[in-house]
Amino acid sequence: MAATFSTSAATENQNKTISVTQISSHTAFELAKETVLQCEAKGYRVTATVVDVTGNVIAQLRSDLAGRHTLESSRQKAFTAVSLKQPTADLMKTIADKPILQPLKDMDDNLLLLAGGLPLSVNDTIIGGIGVGGAPGGHLDQQCAEAAIAKVLEQ
Repeated sequence: MAATFSTSAATENQNKTISVTQISSHTAFELAKETVLQCEAKGYRVTATVVDVTGNVIAQLRSDLAGRHTLESSRQKAFTAVSLKQPTADLMKTIADKPILQPLKDMDDNLLLLAGGLPLSVNDTIIGGIGVGGAPGGHLDQQCAEAAIAKVLEQ
């Protein structure tokens, strides 16, 4: 009887906690910095925001003279990418192609369905998200993030 109880108690205790794999603050800072540098090399003034798996900001870096609005747009793109586990450009296209999904964009005030947000993953596990705002087009924001990801996460 005691063995049954202790096995049951161990299982019960295991269900009270979870383990989460997410991007470290050091890596988040390096990724934000590299993203801004990638965009600056092309003449774009941007903000790069990196969020954890729950969508909370870990690192945010704004280029000199990047518009103030880029702080929030980059955060929302990062939040959207990690929350919905897809690049924001893909989500934007999906919603445009399937009008029945239009309400998705209003599901949460933190969502922004514009290109420039990417989920971050290592070994097929999502560890966070990155959002970039300020280049003259979301596809350009995304290109800067992709180049930074290749340099920082895929080395």
